[in-house]
Amino acid sequence: MGTQTENETETGKAAETGSDSGDRRGAGPEAGAAVGAGAAGSGTTEPDTEVEPDTEVEPDTEVEPDAEVGPDAEVEPEARVAHGVGQGAAAIVSAALGVVSLTGSWLGTVAAARETLVGQLETAAGAGVAIQVEKIYGDAWRTSALWGGLFALTALLIGVVVLAQPAFGTPGAGQAPWIRSVAWAGVALGAVGLLLAVLKYTDVLLGLPATG
Repeated sequence: MGTQTENETETGKAAETGSDSGDRRGAGPEAGAAVGAGAAGSGTTEPDTEVEPDTEVEPDTEVEPDAEVGPDAEVEPEARVAHGVGQGAAAIVSAALGVVSLTGSWLGTVAAARETLVGQLETAAGAGVAIQVEKIYGDAWRTSALWGGLFALTALLIGVVVLAQPAFGTPGAGQAPWIRSVAWAGVALGAVGLLLAVLKYTDVLLGLPATG
């Protein structure tokens, strides 16, 4: 009887020990999950430590495109139009003055007629033919050549200024091809008119006829 009692006692202790170990094994995953959650919670950054959106640079602090200065800055269309209109007008004036220097003007005609009248008044009735031709016709023709040379020189200078304008004008402002063509025409006509005026004024071209 005493032996059976000891065996039953030992069997009861073993059963309690097994149940305790089973309970501990069953609680193991829950405890591990709790520990893992605690570790994860302790390792994360608090949301309050993140940079606030208000700390970003405002769009107003960006450099405006109008602040760019330099050769690469584009010229406004209105400035280009105004610039081109002025150059085109100057080129046309140059070509027109070149044509006037070759064909003559009312100003040159009036000046030549005045010199003819002055020559007639200054020439004596008994003067020789050579003197009369010189005073009445020679001075008038030289006056006409002088005025033609002035028109030709003006046309030449204006044409040169128009052609040189892009080098000294607004950076980035181009020049239309027709403006350059008309300006070159004014320069050419002015050069030819100036050359003819000089030759006529010096009697190299169409000089006074011989009087005997």
